[in-house]
Parts: sequence; structure tokens; C-alpha cells
Amino acid sequence: MKKEIITSRLTGDSCIHVKHSSGLDIYISEMTGFSNVHALFGTKYGSINTMFKTAEDTEYTTVPEGIAHFLEHKLFENEECGVFELYAETGAMGNAFTSFDKTCYLFSCSKNYTENLRILLDFVRKPYFTKENVEKEQGIIGQEIQMTNDNPEWRVFFNMLKSMYHNHPVKIDIAGTAESIAQIDADLLYKCYNTFYNLNNMVLSIAGNINADEVLAICDELLKPCEDNGLETFFPDEPDSIVQSEIREKQPIGTPIFHLGYKCRPLTDSKEKVKKFITASITASLLSCKSNEMYCRLMNDGIINNSFECEIFDGDGYMSLIFSGESSKPEEIRKAVVNEFARILRDGVCEKDFLRIKKSSYGDLIRQLNNVSAVAGLMINNALSGIGTFDIIDTFSEITSRDVYDFIKSDLTEDKLVLSVIEKAGE
Repeated sequence: MKKEIITSRLTGDSCIHVKHSSGLDIYISEMTGFSNVHALFGTKYGSINTMFKTAEDTEYTTVPEGIAHFLEHKLFENEECGVFELYAETGAMGNAFTSFDKTCYLFSCSKNYTENLRILLDFVRKPYFTKENVEKEQGIIGQEIQMTNDNPEWRVFFNMLKSMYHNHPVKIDIAGTAESIAQIDADLLYKCYNTFYNLNNMVLSIAGNINADEVLAICDELLKPCEDNGLETFFPDEPDSIVQSEIREKQPIGTPIFHLGYKCRPLTDSKEKVKKFITASITASLLSCKSNEMYCRLMNDGIINNSFECEIFDGDGYMSLIFSGESSKPEEIRKAVVNEFARILRDGVCEKDFLRIKKSSYGDLIRQLNNVSAVAGLMINNALSGIGTFDIIDTFSEITSRDVYDFIKSDLTEDKLVLSVIEKAGE
């Protein structure tokens, strides 16, 4: 077992990283003075991982869309009882989620954290799939898929992704389709579980009122050595171009909603990836902050409202900068955003605005270090993304206004822009 202390060179905050004898990466943050505990047990396995092989395989295996999400659902059910019943007895709140590139199981509690940690490590390591319980889950998830298909916010987002990406599986709905989940059986679930739930592909993150030695003792007791299976994932080649620049759909909603996204060039080098993420985040904030002239004009003209926001969406082989919100004139927003980036390239990035946004964004990150769930999330998200725990915080000081300018010039070009709109039905 290899143990190290990871410390931020800028803030002095630290956490413990252990490469456990089982193969699991464990991140522990002992947060003195806090009463609660938050833990996540996750695997680098999400909806985009539809093609893979191990060292024992000669060819890649292709699995149905939505199987990672399906597997997450099934792990909460074992031969004896449901996991939520176990958490109810200890007073913990348990949950799980599947995203594009990860699946995590978690709990939050203010007492009995050692018992809850045992529950977490135990049930995730005990899959139980049968023909009967798989068929039952197909019906449940089928209803969930129908609900998301009727959800305007979900539709506007995935319509944008499908208009952006030609081949990358990020355009696939996380839950799959009714047709794809119908192909899932117990054997496929076991294959995916044994491949991606190998402890060498997983991370445990726990923060709050805890003792590191107690956490490690429980891991020693419950986790046995697991041989690395040599997992490889595959993604098809993705061109830089978009599929189409605009997509519209009608649904019974009160106010039209939109997503305006730039398809950016993803990076693989961890240091450059962190730098680009921060640069993109600052760039987004420059346009979406309330002091921006474009923002104020659109707000005063009633083209946008307080729902207007921007986010950076990135992962293995994909990255985009996305503006979203409610508007009956989304084409005016597209025009304004394009013109604003053109103005910045013409006049340069305002150094005063850049420094203000940079300091504000850095401050938001620092405040998260005083939140137990945020710290646990920071540790596992960065670990599963292949970057250091404090890399984002420590890289902030290196970002300059020139980085923002270069990012706008190279990635935020009009030919990479997609507008997705959900309009009011009947109009």
C-alpha cells in the first residue's frame, strides 16, 4: 500500500492518497470541525464507453447504449434486501449517478460513517443479476427514458449534442433507448461489471469528520487484491466539423428554451487539458456576467432573463462551451455572442474584466474547499479525469488574458456553433 500527502502549492490544503493493495485509488480528506461525512465510490465507466476490451480479449466488445446506467440501477438490489433499507437503518442518505464518463455510488451522513462505508464498499462489490430482475428493470428504465424524452431541458441538450458530434458516443442518451436496453441481459451486465468495476479502474473518495486510519482499516478488511485487466476503451474518429448549425423542436412549453454551443477541440494531455478548461471557464464568464455589455443589452431588451448561463462540458474526446436559457429570440442571442467574440478578437481582452473574473472564479473554487461534499466530489472527479486533486486550483495563477484571446480565436469560430431550440407547440 502506497500512501502520499497531496498538497496545493497555492492554498496549502491537502488530502491523503493511497494506492491500496487491492488496486483501488483512495482519497481521504480529514476535515476538522465538520460534523458530516460524504463518500463516493466510483468507476471510470459511463454512457460513452460502449466499445472496450481487456488484455484477455482479441477484439473489442460493443454493448448496447445505456448499459452503464442500467448496471448502476441493478447494483442497488441484492439477494437479501435493497441498499436504501440498509442506509435507512444507519441514518444515511444514499444515492448514485451515471454520467457520460463515470458512475458513482455515494452516501452522506452525520453519524455511523464507518457502518455506512462498509455498506457502500460491500454492495458495490456484490453484483446480482438474473433474467427476472433484468426484465423488471427494463420496464422501469423504459419509463424513465420516456420521461426524459418528454423533458424539454433534456431534449434541447441532446439535440445540440447530436447536431455537434458525428460519431462520438457523447451524443447518445445516458439511459439509452427502449430498443437498446431491450438487448441487455444478465450475461452482458456481468461482462461490463467485471470489466469496468475492476478496482484498478475505480476510486474511493471520502471527506469530513473521519479518521484516515479507520477508513483504511475498513478497506483492508473488505477489499481483496484485484489484478489489473488491462482495460482499453475505444472511440471512433470525430471530425472537427459539426453536423448541422441549427436544430428546432416543438413541445408544449410556456417559454422557448435554447442551448447555444461551440464544439471545441478536446485535449488529452492532463496539464494542457486543465489549462484549457480554466481558460474556457473564464471566457464563458466574461460573456455571461452581469457587468458584460452584451449581457446587459440582451437583458434590457428582454431577449434573455435570469435563466441565462454558461457552462463548460468536457470529457474523453469531447469539449464544448454552452450558453443556455429561456428566450423567444434565440437567434438574436447567437448573433450577439458571435459579434461579441469578434469584438474581443478585434479590440483584445479587457485586462480589468479578465482579472476580475479570474479572481472571482478562483474565489468560488476556494470556497468549495470548505464544503464536505464539494471536497469529496473534487477528489473523485479529478482522479477519474486523470488530473491531480488540486491541479485546477494551482493552475489558475498561470492563466493570462492572452490564453483567453487564443482560445476564442482557435475554438470559438462560427462554423463550430450549434443552436438548439425547443419552441412552443402550436406556434
